[in-house]
Amino acid sequence: MYRILIADDHPIVRSGLKQILQEARFVRSIEEASTGGEALEKAKTGKFDIVLLDISMPGMNGLEVLEELKKLKFNIRVLMLSIYPEEDYAVRALKAGASGYLTKKSAPDELLTAIKKLSRGDRYISPSLAEYLASHLADDTKKPLHEGLSNREFQVMRMIASGKSLKEIAGEINLSPKTVSTFRTRILQKMDFKNNADLIQYAMKNGLTE
Repeated sequence: MYRILIADDHPIVRSGLKQILQEARFVRSIEEASTGGEALEKAKTGKFDIVLLDISMPGMNGLEVLEELKKLKFNIRVLMLSIYPEEDYAVRALKAGASGYLTKKSAPDELLTAIKKLSRGDRYISPSLAEYLASHLADDTKKPLHEGLSNREFQVMRMIASGKSLKEIAGEINLSPKTVSTFRTRILQKMDFKNNADLIQYAMKNGLTE
């Protein structure tokens, strides 16, 4: 019997996931968190075996929460959830220590299967993600430019590409506009872009806009 924490800032999503999990006989208890900070504090109690962790949340995002959990070295398995396609964040999540990655679109069909795999100590990778990873590893010389960005830089890049101002981005991720501006400069340097227009064009071409 497993104790599960659902961390997502949308009540409807949490309710839907909870309903699916309540049908499983191997789930003992379910608790919820609506922000990254709340998820981290609850996970620190050691009360949970598995955390369903949304990537995009107010304050600390899912990847930051995951990194903090891994520093604590708890025996807790993390299944990342996202509205974004697997190729956008899955590799980052798995490298950061996630036990699996699931898009919210596929969650109704795959969630219980994923939980069962995690409960056995295995990782959960969907067939489509396995195929992507196979081709990704086979053609390592053609990695997209954005894979050279840190998780925070990647987040800021997507937000800039979606038309948000530095001030808006700063407010959403709890950083100063000056810090966000520094991230923007690093992003442009790493990707060898001259301005936001180059970045936006790249993001649109690669389906990275929010």
